[in-house]
Order: sequence, then C-alpha cells, then structure tokens
Amino acid sequence: MNRLFAVVNVLGKLVLVFGLMMLLPLGLALWNNDGAQLVFEESILITTGGGFLMWLMTRAYRRELQIRDGFLLVVLVWFVLPAFAMLPLLFYLPKLNLSMAYFEAVSGLTATGATVLTGLDALPSSINLWRGEIVWLGGMGLIVLAVAILPLLGVGGRQLLNAEIPGPMKENKLTPRIAETAKGLWSIYASLTLACVIAYKWAGMDWFDAVMHAFTTLGLGGFSSHDTSYGYWDSPLIESVAIIFMLIAGINFATHFLAWRARSLASYRHDAEVSWYLTIMLISCIGLAFYLWFADVYTDPLTALRFATFNIVSVATTTGYSNTDYSLWPMFAPLWMLFLSGFCTSSGSTGGGIKMIRIRILYQQVYREMITIMHPQAVIPAKLGRNVVANRVILAVLVFLFVYTASIALMTLTLTLSGLNVTTAFSAAVACINNLGPGLDTVGPANTYALLTDFQTWVCSFAMLLGRLEFFTLLVIFTPAFWRK
Repeated sequence: MNRLFAVVNVLGKLVLVFGLMMLLPLGLALWNNDGAQLVFEESILITTGGGFLMWLMTRAYRRELQIRDGFLLVVLVWFVLPAFAMLPLLFYLPKLNLSMAYFEAVSGLTATGATVLTGLDALPSSINLWRGEIVWLGGMGLIVLAVAILPLLGVGGRQLLNAEIPGPMKENKLTPRIAETAKGLWSIYASLTLACVIAYKWAGMDWFDAVMHAFTTLGLGGFSSHDTSYGYWDSPLIESVAIIFMLIAGINFATHFLAWRARSLASYRHDAEVSWYLTIMLISCIGLAFYLWFADVYTDPLTALRFATFNIVSVATTTGYSNTDYSLWPMFAPLWMLFLSGFCTSSGSTGGGIKMIRIRILYQQVYREMITIMHPQAVIPAKLGRNVVANRVILAVLVFLFVYTASIALMTLTLTLSGLNVTTAFSAAVACINNLGPGLDTVGPANTYALLTDFQTWVCSFAMLLGRLEFFTLLVIFTPAFWRK
C-alpha cells in the first residue's frame, strides 16, 4: 500500500496541474461570454480540489519513485485524467451520459480523435478549445510535461519517461538530464504548434480555428470545431498546411530536437524511420490518386491527388481529419488507409500504431529468416542504418506484434458479439487501438461513435488507452509479479 500511496501523491500533483490547464478555455469563455463560464469554474474547482486532496492525504508517503511505480503512475494518469477532462462536457451537455463523456475525454487525451458529439459548429468556442487542448496535451504525453516539472516536486523522472514514450528503443537519451530532455521535446512541440497556428491563419482560418486545429494537428488527434472537419473550408491551401504539419508531427520529436540543436538536417538523414515513412506516404498518395482517377471517383487527376493526399496523410498519421467521406470510395482505398494507420508514424511522434521502426525491424528479421533457409550457417545481423539490432529487441518486437494482433482480434470479436456488424467492429477496433479515430461504416468519417451502446463505448475507450500505452505498460500491472515485493 505504501507504493500505491506514493504514486497517488504524485498523481494528485499532476491532477492539480491539469486543473490549471482549464484556465485557458475559461479565459476564452469569459472573453466571449459564451455561456460556459460556470462549467469551467466548477470543473476547475473539482479537479484542483481533487488533486489537492489526493496530495494532502498521501503527503506522508512521498518518496523517490521506482520503475514499477512509474508504470503504475502512467496507467493511473491515463485512466484518471479523462475523468476530470470530461467534466466540462458532462456539465455543459446534459444529454451526454457518463460513458460518452469519458469516451470523448479519452479520445482527446490519447490523441485518437474519435468523437460522439454532433453539432460541433454550435458548441461554445471554449468547449471546442478544451477538446483541442486535451489533444495537444495528450499528444506529447502529460507525463513528459510532468517530467520537466517533477524535479520541483521532488520526484525523479526517468522511469516515467521510459514508460510513456512509445517505441522499442527507449533507453536512448537526448540530454544528460531527463528534465532537460522533456523541456527540449516540449520546446520543439510548442514551437511547431505556434508555427502551425500562424500558417493556418495565413491560409484563411480565423484565429480561433487556427489555434484549435494547430492543437489537434500537432497532437495528431483530429478533433475539429466543425462537423464536416476540413470539408468546412474546402480549401486546398488550408489542407496543404495541414498535410505539412501532420507529416512533421509523424516524425520522431527527438529527431526534430536533434536537428534544432545541431542546426542541421543531418539527423533526418540518419533517422532509421524517416526515409521509409516519407517514401511509403509518397507512393501511397500517388498510387491511390491514380486508383481513384481510374475508378472514376474523380474525373480530374489533380482533384484525385488532392483528396487522396489529404486523407491518406491524415489517416496514416492517425490524425483522423477528413475533407470528404472516403468510406464511399471503392473499398480498397479506405482499407489501405486503415492498414497504413497501423505502422506509418515514427516512434517518439504523437501518432499511434505499432510505429515504423518496428516494421523495419520485422522486415530485417524476415530477410534474415529467408537467408538462413538458403544458408543455414550464415550469420546475418539485423541492422538499422549502421547499428546492429539486439536479438532481445527483435524478440520484443515480435511479442509486441502478437499482442497487437491479438488485441485487435479480441476487440473485434467483442464488438461483434455486442451487436455491431463486422466492418464496423473491425474498423472501430483498429481505429481505437491505433489511436486513429474514424473507422468505416457506422463509425466512418461522416458519422460519429454516438450510435454505439454504452458497453461498446467502454470497450472502445479501453482500446484507445491500451493502444496509447502500447499494451505492455498497461498489461504489466495485471501480472502477479508486478505486485510482489
């Protein structure tokens, strides 16, 4: 119990800080007098009060966290914070039940972008801003932000960062001190967000939409303030800005940090994922554009290229924006996009899925096996660039792929058993586990998840959290060994 109390002590501080994040939408609500002021005042009071109470009741158990404590804290953060993040939605939208409000908050914090809401254009700007802000906060990970301030709270941070940052090779450090690493990542994240805001405003958005969509673009979360998403503007220029920044956000932020620190693009050339990431994107966009043109979905090849590029980049980076209902395209197109969402983004990015680095490692292992069949005595090391990949990393990737595939199968079966058709169940499972957002059919880009039952909504919420925490961070706490002394 002492371990749990020590973790709750830190959790209380994080909840307290999270409550202060609501001051931004509260300020907008007061500025616009949009009717949501009381909602945010009550939410801030409950959240900060709850955080302070958790800290106060466990202050006697404050100590340095161990590795297992870090995993437990990460899991608690991602399960508890949505309960506070949903409060403004729950208070302002009385027809929204608990399961739907929690789903919306989980979707935001996990940067998934799936929504149960309609009538987004009529919502107060402060409510939409809060939806965008939680995507932005969750995109890089609140734990990474916390690591930057935890030294002030008297808690070490490396074990938290290892549990939070996605990817199979987490031990690499960017700076000697973990707090400097977290601050460096957030500096790049914030700077790119500011650049995105300015670019959106230049392209034709108003300031509110520019800020809201910059939050969800860099977070790769896909929440919008309009029901028709980017179809609201029908602007190739705005879509081009979104494409550029979605591509940037799909690259490892550690690579951005190293490029900024060295004032050189060399880090992108040396990154094992960037070349594959951009090449697959380019081939997919051009290939799908020709496919849509030949299928007479679009009569103009440039129009086909525009819609193919925007929606492929959006889905492959697990953002979830749309400028058309791509579920109406020939089935190959949305299925290929859904497939890309499973692996296209880089480790250390704000995207979901199993990450490009794991695909590269799997490719290396397949190649090794084929050579070994022909030459049993051959020693073929797996490499990423000039670095040899350790066998333990390859084994971990294979186990991860098994758990990933099994999770999708289990979620699909569960949703199908609960009454969904196979297309909806499978696409919802893939979209939630990959933190993509929209799926196909009932949960396609022209629809929402509001048609799901409460049980189905809770299943999808769990799937989003499972995917965001990359399975093992969550599953490990259910093992008996985790709780042994």
